[in-house]
Amino acid sequence: MTRTFLVGGNWKMNGSVKSIESLTGALNASDIVEGTEVVIGAPAVYIPLLAEKLRKDWGVAGENCHDEDSGAYTGEISAEMLKDVGAKWVILGHSERRNIFGESDEFVAKKTKKALSVGLKVILCCGELLEEREAGATQQVVERQLKAVIDILPNEKDWENIVIAYEPVWAIGTGKVATPEQAQEVHKDIRAFLSRLISAGAAENTRIIYGGSVNEKNCAEIGRKPDVDGFLVGGASLKPSFADICNAMK
Repeated sequence: MTRTFLVGGNWKMNGSVKSIESLTGALNASDIVEGTEVVIGAPAVYIPLLAEKLRKDWGVAGENCHDEDSGAYTGEISAEMLKDVGAKWVILGHSERRNIFGESDEFVAKKTKKALSVGLKVILCCGELLEEREAGATQQVVERQLKAVIDILPNEKDWENIVIAYEPVWAIGTGKVATPEQAQEVHKDIRAFLSRLISAGAAENTRIIYGGSVNEKNCAEIGRKPDVDGFLVGGASLKPSFADICNAMK
């Protein structure tokens, strides 16, 4: 199977009505290589605007959601709410959610199951801290994070609407980038892990994308690796040059 290359943008806590109208105007006019899927994650308050303004062949994602339908969770957003205002995807398990807001592997897993149940597709993030990489624990950390999800979504069919984003935390927003060889090594190991715990089909079909200081200058070399199926882009997704990253495989 040929996996469809996917480029995701994660705006994080950035944006305004003015900047979104300007950026979507530039991106909508860009010439993107056929066959690349593009998804942009925006703050929840801007999802309706983004869904309205963004070209219709691209997807819109929430940046987080809760695992409950509704309730006394002040400030939280449910998966149903995201879908209701135009999101088709949600980003879950981002290192900032795990390491700043203390989300556990199990909570991320519950949110993943919930999002899938309402028809959202999921970009599921995993990745290690610098001290974990230096201790040689990269794969141990990544497998622990993914296993929590596999434990409650154990079937191959469950993974048809999940994209795994490997994001080494030490490379997010730091300007440091995993070498193409480092990215390929981890992606290959993740694929082998999926094969062992779920099935060979899940390993072959699940897209594994790379995130961590990706920009228009380094994306092509990383994207050529056989187990790298795209990117999750942070700061660079807030610029018109994001279109160049979307064209990494042109």
